[in-house]
Amino acid sequence: METQKMQRVEKDLSEQIKNVTMESHMRAENTELMLSFQKGQVTRLQYKLLLSSLREIYQTLEDELDRNSNHPAVEPIYFPSELARLESIEKDLDYFYGPDWKEKIVVPAATRRYCDRLREIGEKNPEFLVAHAYTRYLGDLSGGQVLGRIAQKSMGLKSGEGLSFFAFPGVSSPNLFKQLYRSRMNVLELSEEQRNGVLEEAVKAFELNIQVFEDVQKILSVAEDHQDSKVVKSNSALQSSVMGAPLFRMLLGILVAVVTMGICMS
Repeated sequence: METQKMQRVEKDLSEQIKNVTMESHMRAENTELMLSFQKGQVTRLQYKLLLSSLREIYQTLEDELDRNSNHPAVEPIYFPSELARLESIEKDLDYFYGPDWKEKIVVPAATRRYCDRLREIGEKNPEFLVAHAYTRYLGDLSGGQVLGRIAQKSMGLKSGEGLSFFAFPGVSSPNLFKQLYRSRMNVLELSEEQRNGVLEEAVKAFELNIQVFEDVQKILSVAEDHQDSKVVKSNSALQSSVMGAPLFRMLLGILVAVVTMGICMS
């Protein structure tokens, strides 16, 4: 009986995805961006850049899920009321950037590639959307509460401000909901070819997320270097301005004269 149960678990799609993405999952957790969360060192700019990319990703994912909601592989795991993130993310962007956030957000090339992939499979292989929905939504449900608290503390935010992304008001019990979601996944009627395709797509989903994290961090590094450069230039300009001021030159001349006299008299 126990052996049969283990064999059944090993055949579960959710368990298979977990196994094939284990290495990619670890790599994602060890990107510089995710390590900032783990260390409790998330900056406001870092979080804003991440939110901007997540907005594009979720808009595309949810558009494709809506469009394919009647597909036999999508319908069982289609929970827009409980899981949809787009509205929450846009609320957070409005908090951080203001009402004109659409004109201010920056999205890296990796995010656009991710969105292109979602549109491609939504058109050609809707069953592959299962891999992306599982990777994103259940990942957010699993770590969302902890990451939300870390982000709040790191950025000094008041409770709930700018953190709607981490809240799932339609899910009363994340653990029970995840069990329901996995059970729906595990009974999807997929051919062997389709199942293998979903597993490959799950690995690709993690790879795409890793690329987004890395691109976001690159943008952050460029922004920080630019800011440092501005500070250096500002300090240099201030120093030149002070050194060139008539009053400063006069005071400097008096100081040199006093020092010289002191040396001569000693």
